[in-house]
Amino acid sequence: MPLGQNWPVEELFPTLGQWPTNSPFANRLHRRLLHRATHTSIARRSYRPASTLAACFQMAARLGLHEGICNHFSALVPGHPELFLVNPYGWAFEEITASRLLVCDLHGHVVAGTGEPEATAFYIHARLHLRKPSAAAAFHTHMPHATALGMLEGPPLMWAGQTALKFYGRTSVDESYNGLALDTSEGDRIAAAMGDADIVFLKNHGVMVTGPSIAEAWDDLYYLERAAEVQLKAMSTGRPLKPIPAHVAEACYQQMRAGDPESARLHLESVKRILTAESRDFMR
Repeated sequence: MPLGQNWPVEELFPTLGQWPTNSPFANRLHRRLLHRATHTSIARRSYRPASTLAACFQMAARLGLHEGICNHFSALVPGHPELFLVNPYGWAFEEITASRLLVCDLHGHVVAGTGEPEATAFYIHARLHLRKPSAAAAFHTHMPHATALGMLEGPPLMWAGQTALKFYGRTSVDESYNGLALDTSEGDRIAAAMGDADIVFLKNHGVMVTGPSIAEAWDDLYYLERAAEVQLKAMSTGRPLKPIPAHVAEACYQQMRAGDPESARLHLESVKRILTAESRDFMR
């Protein structure tokens, strides 16, 4: 049977069918074996995305994209759209390894792993994955430059630099900061504010970056912070920004997007090589 699929209970215990259907022993054994087979499938399917996600955590820490123990990344478990990986509360990004990540369902239960997610992590990420199933990965940070743009009146990105054009037409803005996301209604509100966009600037709060893969979410997170950084540096001169004409911005955006998936994959592979060379054991 291919790796990652559930083993039929009958194959795990061939004589199970010989027990009477009303046998308490057979029923208990069937439930126990089914539980074990399901968890084996989840563990097998989640390891590869968990190690990839762990690499993102560790590089984000190295680049200063995190804030204490309060930011969170999540990714759906392949083959289990009702389950997602997320970091446990109390661990810094640089401490995250594949085995430290939690597997949670969309109803707040920890299915695998030790610990609990931060409350806001669950209410934001579970509702986002539920309402936006195309978001295979969702990264929420308070990274300084992008967050700073969200503290200003008006649109965050001004389309004055080439790097920013990667996000042309792909962002939304949540103008209504409403305190901590400690219930499903606030998670739903943030998901609604994102709409069809890939990135939402949460005014007075931070950013949420989503993607169809972990690599693409990572790539967008990295370049969003770089775009915000150079815009703030340009603004700090006190001179007016020189926006790129809309037709040029759109054309450049289309050029960038054509190669984004492969560029993102290569970007994340380079992150893994760098971490491996530094003996950062993110795959553990």
